[in-house]
Amino acid sequence: MSKFFGTDGIRGQVGIEPITPATIVHLGWALGTVIKKHFGAGPVLIGKDTRVSGYLLESAMEAGLASAGMDVKLLGPLPTPAIAYLTQTARAKAGVVISASHNHYRDNGIKFFSPNGSKLSDELQAEIEALMPEPLTVVDAEQLGKAYRMDDAVGRYVEFCKGTIPRRMDFRGLRVAIDCANGASYQSAPTVFHELGADIEVINNKPNGYNINEDCGSTHIGGLQKLVIDKQCDVGIAFDGDADRVMMVDKLGRVVDGDQLIFVIASSLQKQDRLKGGVVGTLMTNLGMELALKDLGIPFVRAKVGDRYVLQELQQRGWTLGGESSGHLICLDKTTTGDGLVSALQVLAQLQFMQQPLHELAGQMTMFPQQMINVKLPRGINARDVCELAQVKDAVTKGESQLAERGRVLLRPSGTEPVIRVMVEGEDADLVAKTCADISAQVSAQIA
Repeated sequence: MSKFFGTDGIRGQVGIEPITPATIVHLGWALGTVIKKHFGAGPVLIGKDTRVSGYLLESAMEAGLASAGMDVKLLGPLPTPAIAYLTQTARAKAGVVISASHNHYRDNGIKFFSPNGSKLSDELQAEIEALMPEPLTVVDAEQLGKAYRMDDAVGRYVEFCKGTIPRRMDFRGLRVAIDCANGASYQSAPTVFHELGADIEVINNKPNGYNINEDCGSTHIGGLQKLVIDKQCDVGIAFDGDADRVMMVDKLGRVVDGDQLIFVIASSLQKQDRLKGGVVGTLMTNLGMELALKDLGIPFVRAKVGDRYVLQELQQRGWTLGGESSGHLICLDKTTTGDGLVSALQVLAQLQFMQQPLHELAGQMTMFPQQMINVKLPRGINARDVCELAQVKDAVTKGESQLAERGRVLLRPSGTEPVIRVMVEGEDADLVAKTCADISAQVSAQIA
């Protein structure tokens, strides 16, 4: 996955200089050159979320791909996993997603998908990055790529999502609240649940380019909680800006995070004898889920934080279910990547099968108190260097000693933001909060 993020405009990880439209043109050319070399000429799909800079980056990426002789199909605003699905089913040579996920509208990013709908391999990414310093060379005029628009992209994705639950299942009689985060799911999510018969209440489905993730969606779930209570909904569903993550709210107004959603799916599939292998979580996965799965005899392993590592672990083990507490769930028996909408449908399908409400099924696992503080880093400070400082390591060791065998500490740089995440988990909520605050304060002191 190649990403470019900025907090003051758009800046990137391939080089340190601010990313300009010319940089994105060059990146499109490099992508097209490498893809044509390995997979031949053909269309590359470009989709985006709803942030205003998507228009600029879409045009620049299109120009770069065309200069390398690759045709382009423009999908418009669409969830990240929809681009992965359409790249595969439309027989495209690659897919490009322009999105910064759950980040502020000022940020943006680029993700690449291979022809089979999975994220581009590290080897191909390295080839693309190696071309970035090289001069851009445009193919002859008769070989230039053309651009088309795929007008039925949303409809194709909606039908795919509906097809991931049993054919005769519907959600008639279910009252569902949906928060689209003013992001990429604003068309597809309401359509899917409406067409499956649910009585829906929808908020934050009017993007204007600037309000994506603004006090809404999976990272700001208070509005959805209020909607569920006010409208007496059976369940609430919140997506992030590019809809590859999902969080839920039960009928009592309580947040149900990714760990609990994975447990609901896994425990129900086990009862149906349909769970293949075990479950993959991450270093951030709540200890309560690990213990609850153990009680059911379901194998569980932790991967490094990041959906890429969860996916790798699933593929290596031949398992199909995993994800992160943030709501990035992967159901490999249904799709090739994390998909918030597909994951939500799998949860609702299990509620139907078990004939129990979400709060009862999620309540079968006991969540350990867990607290996370994000320590923001000034520009130019290397997060990994900070984590290795003696004072910071001493604070972590002290915290682990206080928690003894009843908890754990995790300190890690974010992969998407200029922050260090300090996570503490344990049985004693007061001790967890104090330990997390103490370690975060030490990290902040070292970068002041």
